[in-house]
Formats: sequence, structure tokens, C-alpha cells
Amino acid sequence: MQAQAKLYNSSFSPRKMRLLADLVRGMKADKAVFVLKMNAKRMYAHELQKLLGSAIANWKVKNEGGEGDESELVVETITIDSGRMLKRVLPAPQGRAHRIRKRSNHITIIVSDKREEQTKFVQSTDEDMEENVETVEETVNEA
Repeated sequence: MQAQAKLYNSSFSPRKMRLLADLVRGMKADKAVFVLKMNAKRMYAHELQKLLGSAIANWKVKNEGGEGDESELVVETITIDSGRMLKRVLPAPQGRAHRIRKRSNHITIIVSDKREEQTKFVQSTDEDMEENVETVEETVNEA
């Protein structure tokens, strides 16, 4: 079961926030909270930590009375998208002006109780392999 939490117009740059998001993507939720708590980029990590806590709480509400353990939660996806951009002007020498772009971002976190395998391997039996070899040999001999 999945649960998500979203934060719009966070006042931090998306580029800097993605550094932290890449750190915790795919981790177990309790370990991710600890990593964010101890990270040197405290301001950015605090925002992600609060949002991750919200996603965990959403999962608890969604999974009320159901099966699944909170310790099994995994941060499945984190997306950091750029939000609105405030454009400001900074005076420069000789009557010119430099533009300052104050960027913001939108964050989406999805947690789930079990990680879905992204790659699925199909294992064939020995008999299937032998049949495939025979058909290939037949086509080669015909040509």
C-alpha cells in the first residue's frame, strides 16, 4: 500500500533539495528520518523530514486496522520539481542591473510498505532452452 505527501512552493532551490532527495530515495523510512536529522544541510533536511513524517502519518491513516508494519516502509519515490521563480533586480555598476532569480520547488514523497521490483527476470527451464536451441539449429540448417 502506498501513501504520499506533497509540499508546494518550498522556498529552497530545487537543485540543492535534490541533493538530499537522492540521499534518501530507496531507503527504509525510519533510516531516512535519521539520515535527514543528522545531515549537515539542516534547513533543507528539516523540510524533507517534516514531509516524510507526513507521508508516514498518511500511510498509517490509510492502513488503519490493516496489515503491514511501519518499520517495513520504504521511501519509494521523491520528486523535486521547480516551482515559481521570483525575479528581483540588483543594482550594478554604471547604471546597469543584474537579475536575481529566487527559485522555489514542489516536493512529492511516496512511501510504500514493500518495494516493487522494477526489473522482472523471466527464468526459463532447461526444456524451454533446448527447444529454442533446436529451432535455431533448424533455421540455420535450412539456410
